[in-house]
Amino acid sequence: MKPVRVGVMGVGHLGFHHARVYTELLNAELVGIVDINEDRAASIGELLKVPHYTNVETFLDATKPDAVSVVVPTSEHYEVARRALERGCHVLIEKPVTATVEEAEELLKIAASRHLVLQVGHIERFNSAIQYVQKIIKKPIFIQSRRMGPFNPRISDVGVVLDLMIHDIDIILALVGSEIESITAIGRAIRTNMEDVASAQISFTNGALAQILVSRVSEKRQRQLEIMEPERFISVNYETQDVSIHRCIREKGSGMVEVIEHPVFPKKEPLKLELQHFVTCIQEGRQPLVGISDGKRALEVAIHVLKQINSSNFDTSISQV
Repeated sequence: MKPVRVGVMGVGHLGFHHARVYTELLNAELVGIVDINEDRAASIGELLKVPHYTNVETFLDATKPDAVSVVVPTSEHYEVARRALERGCHVLIEKPVTATVEEAEELLKIAASRHLVLQVGHIERFNSAIQYVQKIIKKPIFIQSRRMGPFNPRISDVGVVLDLMIHDIDIILALVGSEIESITAIGRAIRTNMEDVASAQISFTNGALAQILVSRVSEKRQRQLEIMEPERFISVNYETQDVSIHRCIREKGSGMVEVIEHPVFPKKEPLKLELQHFVTCIQEGRQPLVGISDGKRALEVAIHVLKQINSSNFDTSISQV
């Protein structure tokens, strides 16, 4: 089977790693990169030994890729992805999928009409620890997620909800598998003119509850997920990809004893797994693990969280989500 010819649109910090990983995949061939910053495009192109461009149309005309990663600012996701889809390219678009739900729906229609793979870059779905937990999860009662870290001026086009919390929203929606009953949220701007700290509480119709805390102005870096089930407590460290499973058992003469399991499973680079999955879906003609519908749903919830933060009059009932 021929390698999939891929390109990367936008080679900032994350886009560079997309391009790097594609050069490492056996079933992919990186045919070019594009970035409006000419110096950046030239340096990455030279480093990876591929053609570089500063104009999207020129890039598409010259390289004729089978697929592209769209890693441009969120405000440009829709326009850049639309142009690629209309050229017949399969697309992996970084999270958040688009700036609005309507834009996501339009991309879905274009991809469906042309039978193209449209994957959303929710990379935590490809974290080895999350993939392990998804296989063993039974009935989550309460989920708590904390995602915090120091301020990075590189992120300037979105607040912490669309930058960080949307990862946790996507994971929690996938784990709980239920409709949402209500959302409450608070947030505050600290270093930018958008929310830099935010907390959201989500109630599901099946009775499950979730609490998400995110901050991009914390001096402590933390990426933690905790899941409470009727008979066990599961803890996930996103960065080390470690999982701990806690149970309490009753032993004769000693009362309750806590047992902690540390399951062993292969750990791999999430981005490499994500891009490998994208390329394989193209070759095999199947739908991706995280499609546009998943990205759209996570975006809908994130937008409701933002409305809660920005308006005290917002109605918390979101049964339509």
